[in-house]
Amino acid sequence: MAGAATEGTDGVGRERFLADAAARGLQVDVVKRPAARSLAEAAGILGITPADIVKSLVVKHKDGTFLFALIPGDRQISWPKLRALVGVNKLSLPPANVALDATGYERGTITPLGSTTSWPVYADATITGRRISMGAGAHGYSAFVDADTLTSALGAVVADISDPA
Repeated sequence: MAGAATEGTDGVGRERFLADAAARGLQVDVVKRPAARSLAEAAGILGITPADIVKSLVVKHKDGTFLFALIPGDRQISWPKLRALVGVNKLSLPPANVALDATGYERGTITPLGSTTSWPVYADATITGRRISMGAGAHGYSAFVDADTLTSALGAVVADISDPA
């Protein structure tokens, strides 16, 4: 498993991200950036607001399958809303090693694009209609993409799945 754990930092994850984006016809702009200690700091480095950074959260079903939840940086996942939408009574955030096994990405680099398994994607409705930043599959990189084009390319369910942080 040591090889998989380094994918996020050795460029393999970023290459997977870019290849999947290209295969889906997505125009993404990847920028190298210094490490940030917080989402607010990352937003400052990128010259955007925390709401413009979309977190890709890996969510585990009780049955052992997963989904991605795309949540703006200034909001948090609403478990009752997401459970109702998915039609289940239990969802959870898995430990980092389980998220890595499910996606091939380390925390802080996770994105549905290039995931080693194509899990369903649920995107919060507040990301629509704008350009967003998200993980690019490797530490020290961020990707900018049109949210509407992204959700369409991923076949995402777009709905109200978050609450203010």
